[in-house]
Amino acid sequence: MKKSVVMLLTAALFTTVLLSGCKKEEPVVETAETPVITLEDPEPETKEEPEPEVKEEEEEEEVREGYYRSELTNEWIPEELKNQRPIAAMVDNEVKALDHFGVNDCDIVYEMTNSHANGGITRLMCIIKDWGSIEQLGSIRSVRPTNLQIAPEYGAVVCHDGGPFYIDIFLKNDFVKHFSGTFSRVNNGKSREFTEYILPGDLDKNFKNSGISTEYDQYYQGGSHFKFASEKKPVDLSDNSKAVTAETIALPFEHNKSKLTYDSGSEKYLYSEYGSAHVDGKTKEQTSFKNVILLSAEMQVFDSNGYMMFKTSPVTNRDGYYCTNGKCIPITWTNTDDISYTKYYDTDGNELKINTGHTYIAIIPEDDYPNTVIE
Repeated sequence: MKKSVVMLLTAALFTTVLLSGCKKEEPVVETAETPVITLEDPEPETKEEPEPEVKEEEEEEEVREGYYRSELTNEWIPEELKNQRPIAAMVDNEVKALDHFGVNDCDIVYEMTNSHANGGITRLMCIIKDWGSIEQLGSIRSVRPTNLQIAPEYGAVVCHDGGPFYIDIFLKNDFVKHFSGTFSRVNNGKSREFTEYILPGDLDKNFKNSGISTEYDQYYQGGSHFKFASEKKPVDLSDNSKAVTAETIALPFEHNKSKLTYDSGSEKYLYSEYGSAHVDGKTKEQTSFKNVILLSAEMQVFDSNGYMMFKTSPVTNRDGYYCTNGKCIPITWTNTDDISYTKYYDTDGNELKINTGHTYIAIIPEDDYPNTVIE
């Protein structure tokens, strides 16, 4: 190919050329020599094809007739449940209340400090979508303001038996739905406070008598509550440089000493408290979870009787941990208001992905949070 012309660009040219539409001049380029650009004879113009964009391979969405993926667990459940709102049952966690019934069937179980007295005794809030399948759940006890902040983000109806007057202002919110003290009594040989359970028919009666819809209302945000990883490509925290071994997780709950132990056979965390395995009163199977989320939260003390609440909304970038499959990473969590989903973020600031299955969430007073032991 023949050479054509040699164009000499002088240094002065660099001081006069402006980019069209720019407000700012390009800087003057100082060079020791005059640059030389050699042009070749023109050839037929060909349009250069752009490099194909490399996209992450998308998994083809599986479809099962008559089923859909639960917004709470990502498991396949009957499609007839899709618009049905869950319930959030307040379950007593005092040792006298054991054994619990029905906790193993719940999709998400919250454990949180229920009092700043009595060694920080905890209570469970058990969220279940398919409440029509409940055979026995409880025992049912009183509610706290924190639970009335959290349950609405799931569109859940809180099931409880009363509570301190501090809950009154929260119950006035239109988006808070609840049933109180309207469940069955079981003769289990215990004092009356430990005898109230949700039995078949109780919830049907409550929904009918209250006029509360069994379906999600206008306050529900829709979609999956968490961001779930594909079952074909589950979360593997061992690839994360900040991951640590999490075969045992000891919570700083002095009263009941909650503990989760990873079982490699089932690939789940087994829950224990009061020094023993936590088992269902009917099946005697130990409670287990695929995902464990630990949250540090600010605690507000109301009085000297132990009444308190956690600030769970609005909050921004609070500390936490996410554990699954024997590994754990630090996370942050944010919530803008009482009906928005709590969002969790990984070590890179991306929305956290969790695995399909049941989830345990502990809300821990920020002063006690550093005493959490993960090994």
